[in-house]
Amino acid sequence: MTTDIIELHNFIVLIEQSKASTTLIQKCSIDTDVVGFAFYGSGSVELEIRHNDQTKYVTNTTGMAISFYGNQRVEFSHKIAPDRPLQSISIFTRIERLHTLPQSEQQIFQEKLPQLLRPEQNFVKGPSFYMNVDMQHAVQKVFNTPYSGNTRLLFLKSQVNELLAHFFALLSAERNNEVENSDKLFQAKDIMVNNIAQPPSLTELSKLIGLNSNKLKRNFKELFGLPVFKFLQEERLRKAYELLCGHEMSVQETAWYVGYESLSSFSNAFQKKYGLRPNELRQQFLSNKS
Repeated sequence: MTTDIIELHNFIVLIEQSKASTTLIQKCSIDTDVVGFAFYGSGSVELEIRHNDQTKYVTNTTGMAISFYGNQRVEFSHKIAPDRPLQSISIFTRIERLHTLPQSEQQIFQEKLPQLLRPEQNFVKGPSFYMNVDMQHAVQKVFNTPYSGNTRLLFLKSQVNELLAHFFALLSAERNNEVENSDKLFQAKDIMVNNIAQPPSLTELSKLIGLNSNKLKRNFKELFGLPVFKFLQEERLRKAYELLCGHEMSVQETAWYVGYESLSSFSNAFQKKYGLRPNELRQQFLSNKS
């Protein structure tokens, strides 16, 4: 894992790449109140976010652009898949320094990201969507630049400004045309997470959120990086891992709880994702606990 940290006036930029043959888990924290953006050129990252005795999980994949607010009370843990080499660009700006931006740029932040500038929690997830072609090209130019030294810094500054400009332009378009659909997609995600053992069918889910099934399938994958029921499978296995490491359920009870009727199917899917069978993880947890 390589991380290039660069300070560009009001922004701190992290340029990260990984080519590891095994799963990487990287923890990090923030020392002040920041608004952040992340652009994923490639990779698959399971992000665990801890704050206020709460834990949230977000999966970020190739092509995603995200925004968020965080402070020093938030702990981040990135789980990076070995078969999906990571290329990501993260841009942070301290809220206290936003007033040093030109007035026109301050206005953009205030109008487009009010929930991040006036957060109600220690972590707030802002708008996220699939990058357009211009944004993808800007990301790749960062990783493929031949420049070095001060010339590279000047070039990176231009690309950071380009990425943010594209982000805000796309955000405006999304808000004008897709806000309602985005809300419905998050509603679909919540319905599946809250009914993990017995989720509605795709047709039923479409009716529940008021979005036709074709748009649901296409836009869900664009927003969350996974097809609807692939997301459900990932959520089931993630929840099973959590239960096996922190509750008194047996492996069979865990399988039923997350919606698997067949113990063998559950065990095979779990091993494929985590590299060990559920009973092996359970035994590890019990051994560590004793």
